[in-house]
Amino acid sequence: MKPAIHFDPVLLLKAQGIKVAFFDVDGVLTDGGLLFSEAGETIKRFNTLDGHGLKLLQLAGITPVVITGRDSKPLRARLQALGIVHTHFGTEDKQPAAEQSLRALGLEWGEAAAMGDDWPDLPVMRRCAFSCAPANGHVEVLAVADHVTTSRGGDGAAREFCDVLLVASGRYVDLLEKYLT
Repeated sequence: MKPAIHFDPVLLLKAQGIKVAFFDVDGVLTDGGLLFSEAGETIKRFNTLDGHGLKLLQLAGITPVVITGRDSKPLRARLQALGIVHTHFGTEDKQPAAEQSLRALGLEWGEAAAMGDDWPDLPVMRRCAFSCAPANGHVEVLAVADHVTTSRGGDGAAREFCDVLLVASGRYVDLLEKYLT
């Protein structure tokens, strides 16, 4: 089967060999907006395309790691539902958290990819072998990203990042075929 998805071969070469993918939350897995209930609870909107992409990464042997400056019950519930066990909440300095995850997984920066949208994500993005930003990321983040998605954060951008990694890993077609048979 020939998939409909297509990425530049140079981009795919850059994304080969990735074993771990770091994700920011606000502006990447969500649209970056913060809604508050009357009780002061944060309400977030997650995209199911992004969620399925995170599940597919795990099936392909690529470990998703979430590093976020915020913490909330809805976020924890969403990540638990997706089976994401490597998480860092309430972390503004993301590089040490990423390094901790790399050590725990026995991996190096050259096997890592990252997706972020704002300045706190830059230290991790700049060290990874492959970096990505959503279309609505800050201009400085867009400037360092190896790939800028066509979608905005919270609207399928993380899924596009996952798809690049899946195609580069050679697992995209076999995972897709399971849904076609």
